[in-house]
Amino acid sequence: QVQMVESGGGLVQAGGSLRLSCAPSRRASVTYAVGWFRQAHGAEREFVAAIGRSGEHALYADSVKGRFTISRDFAENTVYLEMNRLNPNDTAVYSCGKGYGLGPYSAREQYDSWGQGTQVTVST
Repeated sequence: QVQMVESGGGLVQAGGSLRLSCAPSRRASVTYAVGWFRQAHGAEREFVAAIGRSGEHALYADSVKGRFTISRDFAENTVYLEMNRLNPNDTAVYSCGKGYGLGPYSAREQYDSWGQGTQVTVST
């Protein structure tokens, strides 16, 4: 069973940047869509960004459009989430999931094999 593993979180000041990484626990024979979701303390998990299996198509939540960029490196078998102009509302645990089909999707139900998540904290 492939599990996703996230890394790259941390503490950053408002206006700063972070790059998150998402990779499978072991290399799979096929690629898959990947979605990033986040959950702030006391809130529901919400969609952030997703990339399709081919890497050609991406989706973003309105709250991160123009600030976040999702990409994938097939050679490294890794999906990245570049986050710029961070603000305190971006503080959350960020998790990635492996998607079914071609993707990308914004629905949480389209993903499984979630990782433990990585904490992103944006200070004022």
